[in-house]
Amino acid sequence: MPGKRVVSVSLGSSKRDSRVEIELLGIPYVMERIGTDGDFQKALSLIKELDGNVDAIGLGGIDLYLITGWKKYIIKDAKKLADAAKVTPVTDGAFLKLALEKEAINMLQREGIVNFKEKKVMQITAVDRFGMASALASLAKEIVFGDLMFSFGVRIPMRSIRAVNILGFLFLPFICRLPFKMLYPVGQEQEKPSEPKFVDFFQWADVIAGDFHYIKRYSPPELPGKIIITNTTTKEDVNMLKSKGVKMLITTTPAIQGRSFGVNVWEGAVVSYLGKRADEISEEEFLEVMRSFGWQPRVEVFE
Repeated sequence: MPGKRVVSVSLGSSKRDSRVEIELLGIPYVMERIGTDGDFQKALSLIKELDGNVDAIGLGGIDLYLITGWKKYIIKDAKKLADAAKVTPVTDGAFLKLALEKEAINMLQREGIVNFKEKKVMQITAVDRFGMASALASLAKEIVFGDLMFSFGVRIPMRSIRAVNILGFLFLPFICRLPFKMLYPVGQEQEKPSEPKFVDFFQWADVIAGDFHYIKRYSPPELPGKIIITNTTTKEDVNMLKSKGVKMLITTTPAIQGRSFGVNVWEGAVVSYLGKRADEISEEEFLEVMRSFGWQPRVEVFE
C-alpha cells in the first residue's frame, strides 16, 4: 500500500521541528513538523509548495477554528493559510480535538488515573480545546478557564462553560479578525524566557490543562505535585516540567520517538486515511480510526 505524508506547517519556532516514519494500520506514514519562526509569508509559500505533493497539510502554531458550545468561529489569518492549499486537505486539529480530548479526559477519570471529582482544575484557554473544556467542566470539583487572563491579561477567571459560551458569543467575532500574533505567541516569542502571570491560579489548581506554550511561558518556577494535561511536548519540555516538580504529565496524543505531535498532524493522518475532509468526519469516526491507530493518552508519572 502506498505510504502517506502529513506535514504540519507551523508558525512556531523551527527549533521544535521533527520528522518520524511510522506504520499505521499497515500503511507507512511520514509525519513531519516544519516551523517558520513566525514568518507568515514563509508559511504561506510552504503550504503552496506542499499543495498537491503531500496527503495532508497541518496548520501548527495557529488555530483555524475557535469553538464554543454554540458556534465555530474562523480566525481570519488562519483562513488565508488554509486557502493557500487548493488540492491537499488542510487540518488544524479542531475537529479531532473535539472528539479526542473529550474522550481522553473521560478515559482518565474512568480508568482512575486522575479523579477530577476531587481536583481543582485550571484550563489555560477553553475555546481552542472545547472538547477538553466541556469534559473537565462536567467532572472537576472546581474549574477555571483562563482565556481572558492569558490571552488578554484581564483578570477575569471564567468558572463555567456557560461563561465561556457567553463571552465567546460576545467577543470571538471581533477577536477572530485580529492579527493572530496579537492572540498567541508565534516564532521567537515562543522561546522567550518565562514570565510568570496569574501565579495564584497556578498554585490554586491541582490540574493545569491546555496549551503548552502558555503553560511554559506563564507558569511559576515551581509546580510541586501538579498534574499537567497538554500536548506537543519535546524531551526538553518534559525535563523542564520535571525540574518544576510536576507530578504527572499527560499528553492527549501519544509520544512518537519522544515527541507528542500536535493534533493537527493526527487529524491529517485520519483525513488522509479516510479520504474525507475533516468536517465530513464524525466524532465517532475520528475515535474509531484513532483507536485503530493504537491511540491512548500518554501518561508519565515523575514521582
